[in-house]
Amino acid sequence: MPDFRAFCSPAEAEPTAITLSPEESHHLVAVNRARPGDTIVAFDGRGTEWICELSSDRKNAAVLTVRFRQKMKPLPYTITLGQALPKGQFMDAIVRKATEIGAAHIVPLESERTQVHLDDSRQDRKIEKWQTAALEAAKQCGNPFVPQVQPVQAAAAFMESARGHDLKLIASLQPGARSLKTVLAAFQSAQNRPPRNVLWLVGPEGDFTPAELSHAKTCGFEFITLGPLVLRCETAATYALSILSYELQNA
Repeated sequence: MPDFRAFCSPAEAEPTAITLSPEESHHLVAVNRARPGDTIVAFDGRGTEWICELSSDRKNAAVLTVRFRQKMKPLPYTITLGQALPKGQFMDAIVRKATEIGAAHIVPLESERTQVHLDDSRQDRKIEKWQTAALEAAKQCGNPFVPQVQPVQAAAAFMESARGHDLKLIASLQPGARSLKTVLAAFQSAQNRPPRNVLWLVGPEGDFTPAELSHAKTCGFEFITLGPLVLRCETAATYALSILSYELQNA
């Protein structure tokens, strides 16, 4: 894979040249030190890539000459992460790791134990910041699909509205929580295929409340153990997505 990647939104499907935004131009030329003649992969975050050559290294309007276009195949499964909002900068890290692992959607949640509450203006700024973090992670890891960070939702309402998933999972330390391998094997046996659309729900520090966990069970969520140790929420999210991605890739 070439060293340089840049995000773009060309107005036409078959451009011969792409002019990058000031932000992308500065990152490519000033930060990554790309020079004319270097190969650049421009991508739109929806699976289309243009293999290009940097023809102008203007720091506010770099120009790429397109060599050819390619359409990347999406993963054969879709993972959605519903993440209760943590304190501090941990959500940024969770978004980045989720992008690297291949999550398609990220839904920030306000639960009963969430200590971060965002008004409309602050939420808009946070969503923009998290979406930027997802884009930066996609550029770094070579993911041609940038996950969509959705607006913050109430955890209980999100549990009720979650539709269209083959499996709905919730990370849990509750007695009776099953292993992911067991749940996936049961689905495979019943449906004669692996799940293609999976939702992972990860709680805040202190976990979801008993009432929320009961509500999740009523809404059809499977309780999944991540082992006997209590994990911080950012560790739990990365671990949960990693083992799920691994199992689905090898299903």
